[in-house]
Amino acid sequence: MLRRNFHPQTKFEMDIRHSSSFRFSEEVTRALDEHLPVVALESTAITHGLPYPDNLNLARDMESDVRSLGVAPATIAVLDGTIQVGVLPEQLERLALAVGMHKISVREFGPAITQGWSGGTTVAGTMLAAHSTGIRVFATGGIGGVHRNLGDSHSHSFDISADLQMLARTPMIVVCAGAKAILDLPATLEYLETFSVPVAGYQTDEFPAFYSRTSGLKASVRVDSALEVVELARAHWGLGLQSAVLVANPLPEAIALPAGKVDGAIQQALRDAESQGVRGQQVTPFLLGRVAELTGGASLQANLALLRNNARLAAEIAVEMAKGGMDFT
Repeated sequence: MLRRNFHPQTKFEMDIRHSSSFRFSEEVTRALDEHLPVVALESTAITHGLPYPDNLNLARDMESDVRSLGVAPATIAVLDGTIQVGVLPEQLERLALAVGMHKISVREFGPAITQGWSGGTTVAGTMLAAHSTGIRVFATGGIGGVHRNLGDSHSHSFDISADLQMLARTPMIVVCAGAKAILDLPATLEYLETFSVPVAGYQTDEFPAFYSRTSGLKASVRVDSALEVVELARAHWGLGLQSAVLVANPLPEAIALPAGKVDGAIQQALRDAESQGVRGQQVTPFLLGRVAELTGGASLQANLALLRNNARLAAEIAVEMAKGGMDFT
């Protein structure tokens, strides 16, 4: 039997709820106040990852999919210097148009608040905001990780996403389709192992490769139901461990792309990024966009499908947490 109030509301979380830096939608406020299931959703896929209007339609569909299972969607973004937990329809449209939007990770929160920025939150940024407010389940597309080498002056050893640090130190359940296929997947898994992050393959023994179901790399454990995910998280955190539980959820076979086809497009995109001098936070959106071009839009369709697939699984996990009494605040 899972204990009730596994994550009791802390004074810090209560203070955050009343902080001027945060604003909550009525839907999310009610769910948190009544200890109902909530799923956090990131927003850089809206502002930086997908073209308009696919990004807007996808964001609406993800929220609808989560609500259909009786779960409150908490899409997180920063608007005019305020961290919005649960965006309103008109705010979603503003994010999708992406005019003047920043890409906001953990490092950018301070400047965003003090300088009144607006932007989409990355995996790391969304985890920080969600965990601070008591939300324990988060759905994304693919996590960031260790980048492949983009030339002699940029060894992948020094180009590591802040997502991995947040996964190492934040007790949340994070549902993804693996790491983005443009990354160095073996090095990314090595990092997660070093920092004791369980990588649970959902109904698979293998770590999925974002657009593809297979990578040739093993997950650290297999789970076959949402309940098993909750039990794994409870056991992990019950030992006092503070890392996330990463749930790697492969795309359905009907929409997944062959690994060989994707890898060829990625190699070409990497060469293009190097020749054009793409660096820093622009690398991921450039590569994703270029891979979409090289695959004739097939990777874009797979991206849309995996995001919805992950949102549905996260909602199922949140429902199981509520049934078992694992509180959300």
